[in-house]
Amino acid sequence: MPRFPLVAGLAALLLTAAPAAAQQVVDPDFRPSVERPAYAGEGPVVMIDGAHHNFHTVDGQYAPFAALLRADGYRVRGGTAPFTAEGLAGTDVLVIANAGAVGPDHAEPIFTEAETAAVETWVRGGGRLLLIADHAPFGAAAEALAARFGVRMGTGYAFAPMPNGVSTNLVYPAEAFDEHPIITGRSADERVGSVTAFTGQSLAGPEGATVLLPMTVGAREAADLPTLQRISERIESGEPANAVIAELSDPALPAQALAFAHGEGRVVVLGEAGMLSAQRVRFPDGREVRFGMNVAPGNARFGLNILHWLTGLLP
Repeated sequence: MPRFPLVAGLAALLLTAAPAAAQQVVDPDFRPSVERPAYAGEGPVVMIDGAHHNFHTVDGQYAPFAALLRADGYRVRGGTAPFTAEGLAGTDVLVIANAGAVGPDHAEPIFTEAETAAVETWVRGGGRLLLIADHAPFGAAAEALAARFGVRMGTGYAFAPMPNGVSTNLVYPAEAFDEHPIITGRSADERVGSVTAFTGQSLAGPEGATVLLPMTVGAREAADLPTLQRISERIESGEPANAVIAELSDPALPAQALAFAHGEGRVVVLGEAGMLSAQRVRFPDGREVRFGMNVAPGNARFGLNILHWLTGLLP
C-alpha cells in the first residue's frame, strides 16, 4: 500500500486506506454536559436537516451535536422534507450539514431553486440558519444555497503548507479571533479558547460578515482528494514543495467560519462539519483516529455560542 506521510491530519488516513475499508462511527464515549444550560424549560426548536442526502444527521454523525444542544435546553428534531415556507414554520434554527453525501450527482446542487428561495425568505423574515458544507463534494452541493446569502465556497480541500508537506487539520488559537459575541460568550468562562477543523473548505462572506475563523496565513485549497494525493506524492518524490503546491492548488478563501445578519435573521456558515461532531475512524490494520468535540473541547463551546447568537442570547 502506498504511503503518503507528508499529509498530516484526517485526510492523511483517507489517502492511505480505501474509503470502503474505513469505518466512521460516532464516538460512544462522548457524553456532552453543560454546566449552565441556556434554557431550563422548553428551549428553541432546532431542526437538523436530513432530507437532502446529508452525511451529518440528527440520529447519525450529528447525534453528538444534537446531544450537546439538548443538554443546553434546545428541542432538537430531524428534518425529513424539502424546504418550504410551511415546513420551516415553527423552526427557530435550521441546521444544514453536509447535504449531498450520496447519489450519482452528489457534487451537483442538491437544493432546488424553490428550496433556496424558501430558506432565504425565511431567514430574511427572522429565521436563523447554520449552514455547514465540508470539503469536496459538499461545497459544490451547497454553493447555490450559500450564494443566496452572498457566500462563496472554495468547494475543495483546504490545507496549510508545512515545512515538509501539508496539513489538513487547521487549528485556530485564541489570538486568531475577533471580538464577536460568538467568541466572547456571555461571560469569561464561555469565551472560545481554540477551535480545530478537521479538513474542510474555505469561504468568503458578504460585505459586513464577521470572519469567525480566519484561514491560516498561506492556506491553499486543492480541488479534490486525488489532487491532494498528487501533491503529497510529488513532494515525497523530492519535487520542491512550493512549486508543486502552486501548480496544483489555489489560494484559500479568507475564512472557514462566517457570521452575519440577513434581513431580520441571522446566518452562520461553517466550511467544516467534523468540528461539531464526535467521531472515530477505524481501519482494518488497527489504526484509529478520533476527531471532533471529543478531542477538541473548545469546539463544543464554539458550537454552543453559535446557537446562543443565532437564538438571540448573545447580541
